[in-house]
Amino acid sequence: MTDEQKRIRGYLEAQGAKLAPPAIVDRVREAMGRLRAAALAVPPARFAEAPAAGEWSANEVMAHVVDAGRHFGDGIVRALDGVPPGERRHADERPAAPSHSAAEWLAMLDRDREALFARALRAEPAAHLEQSISHGFFGLLNWRETLLFIRIHDLDHAGQLEKIAAALDARA
Repeated sequence: MTDEQKRIRGYLEAQGAKLAPPAIVDRVREAMGRLRAAALAVPPARFAEAPAAGEWSANEVMAHVVDAGRHFGDGIVRALDGVPPGERRHADERPAAPSHSAAEWLAMLDRDREALFARALRAEPAAHLEQSISHGFFGLLNWRETLLFIRIHDLDHAGQLEKIAAALDARA
């Protein structure tokens, strides 16, 4: 684990232990707001266009955000339900990105997240913290830490979308 990964893992552990689930959900919603603004800033006609060779398009970024959110959201729900974790997926096992508009991706994300938030908010805050959800960089996380990870993931990809929007605007 790199120093940066250790720093982020420390944040996830400390804040996951300190914050109540409603506060965690609020933080994820804030990050979703930045992600939403960034996705909508990409010119709609160029949403599927990569800003440079070898880089992701905004469509691919949003496909990844939705897919990863579903994967980790499923892990959270399984933990809260006391069900063993599902199999860990590797990056090369993810499906190819279908093509959708920013609004369509955001609607999918909203539906998925609201269901996840409702489940997390109904949970006993200390329930099933012993059950781990595997993350490729950060190791084993409990459900509260994983929910906070989703926040960091959204913020990271919001920054990526902001750069894509700026690059595509500069090339217009």
